Amino acid sequence: MKCKLVVTVPVTHADILRDAIGKTGLDRVGNYGYCSFSTKGVGRFLPLDGASPTIGTVGNIEAVEEERIEISCTREGVAGIIAAIRVVHPYEEPVIDVYSLEFI
Repeated sequence: MKCKLVVTVPVTHADILRDAIGKTGLDRVGNYGYCSFSTKGVGRFLPLDGASPTIGTVGNIEAVEEERIEISCTREGVAGIIAAIRVVHPYEEPVIDVYSLEFI
């Protein structure tokens, strides 16, 4: 089964993240590797007590220019891609969404 994995990351770390994912070899689409799609936007969050934010401070709402990176992969490749993301992602709690694709 094919999946779509989506992660948001500060723009400053987007290329690092894409490279780490590409090096896994799990983002292949046919005979192509390092496959992704990105859009830019603004991520917003409020670090709560106990948080150790990379950007911002506890108790203050933060807005960060981020990229939303989308990757197609197999169900079996999801865990490997998530592991690679966690190694290089600067956030304490990266937001990672995985969607099953039904017709591919």
